[in-house]
Amino acid sequence: MFLGTHTPRLDDKGRLILPAKFRDQLSDGLVITRGQERCLYLFPMQEFERMHEELRQAPLTRKEARDYLRVFLSGASDETPDKQGRFTVPPVLRAYAGLDRDVAVIGAGSRVELWDLPTWESYLAAAEQPFSDQSEEVLPGIV
Repeated sequence: MFLGTHTPRLDDKGRLILPAKFRDQLSDGLVITRGQERCLYLFPMQEFERMHEELRQAPLTRKEARDYLRVFLSGASDETPDKQGRFTVPPVLRAYAGLDRDVAVIGAGSRVELWDLPTWESYLAAAEQPFSDQSEEVLPGIV
């Protein structure tokens, strides 16, 4: 499980060093793709394959399903981190997420999210009050 927030930097070649606590889970390969809210999702290869199998169950007769699959899969790139835990974030994905230098790496359970650090800080500031206000109707059994 991926947990926590880390703030590494992209190098001049667009490479990111994974936080040490995430490296073992991603060392055999990962898939990076567009996420929601203009972040990037990183999945361990096995988790991405599992998720893809679930996505394949969506009816292609529904436009929403086709649109989601196209956006999600067209930006996907499989990467293998080097011995230092570095991997290259493809330029098209860096542009999508607005990644320049400072990055927030967020553990989100079964995936990792990459955010432009100022964008993450703005998102978190806006989301904190609604998070505090969640009711049992939204998240049964959690609050």
